[in-house]
Amino acid sequence: MKPIVIFLGIIACVLTGCKTTQDPAKIAEKEAQEAQDKIWYDAAVKSLNDREFVLEADRVNFRGGRFIYVTSNTNFVSMHGDKATIQMAFNSPYAGPNGIGGITVDGTASNIKMDTDSKGNVTFSMMVQGVAVSANVTLRMTNGSNKCTATVSPNFSGNRIDFTGSLYHESESNVFKGRSL
Repeated sequence: MKPIVIFLGIIACVLTGCKTTQDPAKIAEKEAQEAQDKIWYDAAVKSLNDREFVLEADRVNFRGGRFIYVTSNTNFVSMHGDKATIQMAFNSPYAGPNGIGGITVDGTASNIKMDTDSKGNVTFSMMVQGVAVSANVTLRMTNGSNKCTATVSPNFSGNRIDFTGSLYHESESNVFKGRSL
């Protein structure tokens, strides 16, 4: 019975392409990347705690599963103290209300909550109220990376929008803010 199990194990290993030894350079590269991601994660968590962050989005998802890849320096969700900004801008000939092809809204953040689950995943939520915005904003960031998704749920419509990208401290961000409504 034992030789059959060993034989089946060898066959499974050959079929799946498993290796008995890994390249030390690849292992070192993977460990270095994980260490760098951990540094970015820690900086992002600190930015959320300090309420001085920018989520630079490289993808915007709309209701119904539609999405578009966007430029991260003109599509973002940011917060400084109790002031929040949500901006979308698309590459189009139409200047839009913000002058750069989309819309920019500013508001005051309230009901701010931040939770970290047992796996280290962070959820940050706030209510943003302003002249042209009334929305719940929820940011979700997985442990070990500064990759983040912000869900903007307007209170007066079901047109939810998700911003997906990387979260940075505002001093490390490179965004261009258009004209606010």
